[in-house]
Amino acid sequence: MKIAVLSDIHANLTALNEVMKSIALIGGLILLGDLIDYGPHSNEIIKLIIQCKIPILCNILGNHEQAIISENYSRFSSQRGKLSAQFTRKSLNSISWEYITTEMYGKGFLEFNIDGYKCLAVHGSLDDVYWKSIKVSDNLEKYKPYDYVFSGHSHIPHFFEEFYEVDDAKHRNKKKTVFINPGSVGQPRNHNPMAQYAIWDTVTGEVTMAKIPYNITKEQQAFSPEIDIFYKERLESGI
Repeated sequence: MKIAVLSDIHANLTALNEVMKSIALIGGLILLGDLIDYGPHSNEIIKLIIQCKIPILCNILGNHEQAIISENYSRFSSQRGKLSAQFTRKSLNSISWEYITTEMYGKGFLEFNIDGYKCLAVHGSLDDVYWKSIKVSDNLEKYKPYDYVFSGHSHIPHFFEEFYEVDDAKHRNKKKTVFINPGSVGQPRNHNPMAQYAIWDTVTGEVTMAKIPYNITKEQQAFSPEIDIFYKERLESGI
């Protein structure tokens, strides 16, 4: 089965529409949080996800949903980020509010199994499920029980494999965990403005780090003047 892994859509409807067209025949969908905020289309994003015909295998809260639900904006690194989240909260309609509070898994991480693989989805990391990203330089021992670890938050894609010492002569006493961060659909920060996501083939193990262009100008035109222009302008350069 081929599965699309999406994270950090951040209310960018034009980007998500292009991604959804490109994955129309995919077998399943993993969503890693931050569907909303920063961008102008939080309600429209949630409506699209609700209407999605692709089976959603995992759908966890990100730090933006968690902050907006709790009305705790203390961990945002800038005043403009706090103001954006507050604006998004008052802009959410009743359908969107019900969705983020009841349909998205509310702990920021989720363990699940797919095709015999033990998987972990976490918006950030097990050190801080909402606010700290996984990095290749981290102590990764805590992820040893999993075959695949899907994470987001950084808006910077990564794919790497970690090998752990185990008592398993058949596999030369090594156990592998695959780490996948698909990057950001709607607010990429790897100096590439394209919408970014990952495709995982559970049969072959192939992981494709996908990038797809979208009409950035169209999305920018929908921004409210109440949102700092920074979030509008950064779409052009992926920063």
